[in-house]
Amino acid sequence: MQERKPPVNSVYTSSTMPEGQIFRTFEIAATLPETAATMLTDVRLTDEEAASCRIFRVHRSVPAHFHTSCDEYLHVLTGRAEIVVGENPPWEVSPGELIFFRKRTVHALPRILEHPFTVLAIDTPRRPPEDVHFVNPEEGTPQSFISTQS
Repeated sequence: MQERKPPVNSVYTSSTMPEGQIFRTFEIAATLPETAATMLTDVRLTDEEAASCRIFRVHRSVPAHFHTSCDEYLHVLTGRAEIVVGENPPWEVSPGELIFFRKRTVHALPRILEHPFTVLAIDTPRRPPEDVHFVNPEEGTPQSFISTQS
């Protein structure tokens, strides 16, 4: 019997998977642009009230910021970067590592060490795109932070 795989970002038919979706995360991550005017670009996989799930690519250093609406789980898919969470020193993260922090926790990505740096992010509950607050407001806005691909 031949293995069946759905196309990128597609939904299984209701007869085979009525309760949800299956995403081919590495293929989706590969569709994100190599460069952008924003710090990050993302693709929203789900956008439910209880949680949102996205894949994003980081294009350059991201200054210290926080979110007021959600806890955040970041699973590194590709690349390497330094992340700072709270008062902790920078930590180098690479594929397969999962980072968790609670809402209002200040975090930053001061250095991208290996491109492309892509992450699967799960926000609980849902994080609206405009919920990004920079510690130094002159360092960014929600518009300069992220752009969403369709």
